[in-house]
Amino acid sequence: MKLNEYQELASRTASPHPYELANYALGIAGEAGEVADLIKKNIFHGHDLSKEEINKELGDVLWYISQIARLVGLTLDEIATSNIDKLIRRYPNGFSSQDSINRVK
Repeated sequence: MKLNEYQELASRTASPHPYELANYALGIAGEAGEVADLIKKNIFHGHDLSKEEINKELGDVLWYISQIARLVGLTLDEIATSNIDKLIRRYPNGFSSQDSINRVK
């Protein structure tokens, strides 16, 4: 599936209301917290790291990201392309500590 196709299909389940932006921003925080909790429990509590659970929670994060993007007039393809362009500028030869310290904006 392509990113913009996902965004369009995901938008079918959005519920328009005056506080959508805040709802989606808080949703990202909550779902990212669930991802972090799965990893914490794996590292510190000895739980198995479930690929299926990580997939589910990351999917929820992606849904919220897609809806914030929609509200501000961005596509997921635009966001992904912009991010890769930024990373290429910052780390032209792949990640390095030196490039990180002398980071290009």
